[in-house]
Amino acid sequence: MRKIILIATVLLQSALFSLAAGDFNYQWRKGNDLYTQKQYDSAAYYFEQIATLKPQNAEVYYNLGNTYYRLNMIGLSVLNFERALRINPEYKEAKDNLILAQSRISNHIPATKDIFFINWWQSLTRADKSTAWAVAALITFLLIIVIISIRYFQKAGKKHIPKQLPGILVFICLCLLVLAYVSGKNLEQHSGAVVMQNDAPLMNNEQKGKPVALIPEGTTIKINNERGTWIEVTLPDGRSGWLQQNLVTKI
Repeated sequence: MRKIILIATVLLQSALFSLAAGDFNYQWRKGNDLYTQKQYDSAAYYFEQIATLKPQNAEVYYNLGNTYYRLNMIGLSVLNFERALRINPEYKEAKDNLILAQSRISNHIPATKDIFFINWWQSLTRADKSTAWAVAALITFLLIIVIISIRYFQKAGKKHIPKQLPGILVFICLCLLVLAYVSGKNLEQHSGAVVMQNDAPLMNNEQKGKPVALIPEGTTIKINNERGTWIEVTLPDGRSGWLQQNLVTKI
């Protein structure tokens, strides 16, 4: 009886998976056809459904970015290009179209360039590199074990492996583990968001009085802290302040 139930469960899961895949393919074709026919509202509807089914698919966010751009919904366009780049930072078309969408932002806030070693560290600890660093650390650790074993069983008179080599490899392994840990944290704690309302008021630390600035729709910000319905953010030019949480959407 248990075997029958197990077989039935597996078959049901397979059927559901096939159904989901079928829906995805249908919606993908439908969305692309509607986009080609310039029915952008309807195309966005189907692409949003695909994004729900395939939340790690960079291409569907790229298509959504293009669709919302055609609808002149710049905030949503920027948001989806940013989501595509979060999944695949090397997505050239998404990078190019993000720049194009940002050029449509009125009073666009240009980003300040970071110091070269900050860019270098951010590149090394990108969220998509966490697995690669972890695998490299594991390989290095296994290599350390092999070298120590060879040194232990090596006969006298033969050429010895340098004594410093295991120590060097241990240091490299620790560095790789640090990179894997930081990259993993960046994956879990992604703090990017996009302003979804034009002229969103940026407030000072007291969150009272007149706004210190008005932030245009489509501006990509970094969330630093949360306090009730308010979030502390950093703008592309380095300025910071507080925005109401409902004015932004997290990437």
